[in-house]
Amino acid sequence: MRSETNDKDRNVFLNRNYRLVFLGALVSELGALLYSFAVSFYILSISGNSAFLQGLYLALCGVAMLVFTPVGGVLGDRFNKARIMVICDWIKGGMIILATVLMLLFPEPESHLVILFVLGILGNVISGIFTPVSGALIPHIVEEEKLQQANAYLTVKNSLESILGIVLAGILYAALPIHVLFFMVGVSFLLSGLSEIMIRCPFTPSSEQLTVRTAVRDMLDGLNYLRTRKEILALLGAMLFINFFFTPVSGNFLPYFVRTDLAQAPSYLLDSLLTPELWSSVISLTFGIGSLLGAVVLSARKPADKCGHVIAVRLCIISVVMIMLALGYYLLVECSAFLNLFLPLLCLLCLITGILISYINIPAGTAIMRIVDKNKLSKVNSIANIGSQGMIPIASVLAGAVLQSFGSSALLFGCSAGFSLTAVMLLMNKSVRAL
Repeated sequence: MRSETNDKDRNVFLNRNYRLVFLGALVSELGALLYSFAVSFYILSISGNSAFLQGLYLALCGVAMLVFTPVGGVLGDRFNKARIMVICDWIKGGMIILATVLMLLFPEPESHLVILFVLGILGNVISGIFTPVSGALIPHIVEEEKLQQANAYLTVKNSLESILGIVLAGILYAALPIHVLFFMVGVSFLLSGLSEIMIRCPFTPSSEQLTVRTAVRDMLDGLNYLRTRKEILALLGAMLFINFFFTPVSGNFLPYFVRTDLAQAPSYLLDSLLTPELWSSVISLTFGIGSLLGAVVLSARKPADKCGHVIAVRLCIISVVMIMLALGYYLLVECSAFLNLFLPLLCLLCLITGILISYINIPAGTAIMRIVDKNKLSKVNSIANIGSQGMIPIASVLAGAVLQSFGSSALLFGCSAGFSLTAVMLLMNKSVRAL
């Protein structure tokens, strides 16, 4: 018989259920990464580089996810979490394959835009249900002392997907017809469901029938619980604005920069080896490498008792990085012709940001998993997702309009100023120190 000490010292990967969650997420999230990469460039390609249409697509997808996230929170605390994940992945895979067939039957660019918008909205309805459920599963299958290691390994996975997946996405997008790429994504979600169906998660069925009234009561129960945890509320309030100002940089600026400044330049760094889309992969790859480095270090460390103040400090450092990005673009690209200097600077700043993001997300996620009651975790996760993602749809539309009307510098300076103000306000908040 193993001793209790040996059980605590063993690696979390020896946990069969965790391995299945890890592998299922690896397959489906790689597919999702390929899809999001392809859609961003494909919409710009068939719409004549319309930054507004791209922003509208991101906004509608974000709204759909937010509206259905509370549904996922209610379902996750009442039904078997692993089964919900299986159903969501299979539905999403089937929808993507169906959309692929429709794109072949209706090859006009206008038809493709309609199909992608409908698929994006429906797909994010499913993601809204899936996300709080999957986030609440880990504490049910992993020991508390292994939560940070489990979260760190998931971040390592995400980073490796960014490193390898983004490069693969750039290559496949350039080499394959769009419908072939989408079909591969649909199959990845179906395979993920096959892995998740073998997960065994402790589950006690609710004796109470689920109705609209009980669902609303469950949502209010999650809100009432959070009111007793001011440190979590302070962090969620800050993340609402942090994501509002940060997401447009990666979601709107980067594809627009690649399709305009880079693709339309007479020449650029390593243009004989890298297409503009592959340069986008390289930029994202550096972010993934930074995130990977941070996650690997944290996977071997014990979680700190308190992490709130340190998280606020690290957000302030990211705000400095964003200001450097805005200044770099304005001075090297917009005001002069030093694009070849801006590209390595952009990669370096993405590397630093990736490291800092890991040092923020992993401790924060572990702390929330540790202090929130397990039977309320899905509802709390759904509220947390709404709190952190709530203004992203608005940000996406506004960012698209700003890019279209005022250009990239205005967007970058506006985002860096808003991010900095939010980070400083969180640093001054006393409640977050208790997290």
